Amino acid sequence: MALKITVIGTGYLGATHAAAMAELGFEVLGLDVVPEKIELLSTGRVPMYEPGLEELLARHVAGIEGSTGRLRFTTSWEEVGAFGDVHFVCVNTPQKHGEYACDMSYVDSAFASLAPRLKPGALVVGKSTVPVGSAARLAGLLAEHAPRDVELAWNPEFLREGFAVNDTLHPDRIVVGVESERAEKLLREVYTTPVAEGSPFVVTDFPTAELVKTSANSFLATKISFINAMAEVCEAADGDVVKLAEAIGHDERIGSKFLRAGIGFGGGCLPKDIRAFMARAGELGVDQALTFLREVDSINMRRRGHMVELARESLGGFLGKRVAVLGATFKPDSDDVRDSPALNVAGQIHLQGGQVTVYDPKGMENARRLFPTLAYADSALEAVRGADAVLHLTEWREFRELDPAVLGEVVTNRTVLDGRNALDGEKWRAAGWVYRAMGRPRA
Repeated sequence: MALKITVIGTGYLGATHAAAMAELGFEVLGLDVVPEKIELLSTGRVPMYEPGLEELLARHVAGIEGSTGRLRFTTSWEEVGAFGDVHFVCVNTPQKHGEYACDMSYVDSAFASLAPRLKPGALVVGKSTVPVGSAARLAGLLAEHAPRDVELAWNPEFLREGFAVNDTLHPDRIVVGVESERAEKLLREVYTTPVAEGSPFVVTDFPTAELVKTSANSFLATKISFINAMAEVCEAADGDVVKLAEAIGHDERIGSKFLRAGIGFGGGCLPKDIRAFMARAGELGVDQALTFLREVDSINMRRRGHMVELARESLGGFLGKRVAVLGATFKPDSDDVRDSPALNVAGQIHLQGGQVTVYDPKGMENARRLFPTLAYADSALEAVRGADAVLHLTEWREFRELDPAVLGEVVTNRTVLDGRNALDGEKWRAAGWVYRAMGRPRA
């Protein structure tokens, strides 16, 4: 008999995972405690922007014409418990307010609600990013409150916003932390298709599986902050960080990915994950092992302030000056503005007296909710109209393809500051702009 799958939590991770499991041929039931979210998903729509996700949902959500009907959504824990053989827990683990540690309350609540309603022999699979040691604790909770033979596995997610559908259907690796051959066998059955296509299937214990995600994000954050530290040195030494990154990136031990200097990383994963990792290391008595992550975090936050100072220097102060900010999301191909460096810079300039107008292809609604006092425009052209300086802060393709000659006709002053080192400086200068970029004093 084919496995039936449930997905607990239908946010960014859960909605994508549920749709992908249906695409892989499983009957899937998604649960969320927010009725409005369930109503939206049941019509094939999602409360966030993720390329390809709504199209995937439309192929499988029950009740949509032409769909397979393999995917349904509910708010009922009883229905989920009676339905599923394998239950994926995909709820959020945000950073605690005023602390580095992550908030496990959503995960704990999900396990507490699910455990007594499970069928004997069910497999619960954690996908949320959690502090190492959480799986062992949650396994104890299941042993105490769930029926007999219920097991736990841990299967961390490695989704990139903007590429989540592909990353779920064609993962670059599948990591499973298990304590029995049966749990491993069930997860191999779930992931039969991607494994057959060549995705590596890595079997570990609980702690290692939990550490994989935080270790990976810590490494990526370190690489980004390293090149941004080199940008600071280049600015002091009159070097070019873009050429530096190109040169060292040819070393296959280093590689070129994540070596673009700019205003740093943000979003809902990297910042909170490295902070939670540091907090957990302290609890385990090995805080010195991760003290370098404090500097990684510090470098990252410092780049935002540096962008503000670069803008202040270019404008001779902010009072009475109009600043156009291109970009609100923390990265392109997403509407996620959580801990967005672009919005942080825009907000700082606004607080210091600048008249800031923001445009982003997908993040406008979320940005307005977070920073309602900023001005917003419906296009890049409208955002830069009358601007004394234009700041490029999120590397959307739309911005790279802008015609600087056209924009030059509507600005007050042709000054562009490239906070992502993604624009063609020669093209902008040829159109009469003063082009400045981070880590490239001669650019």
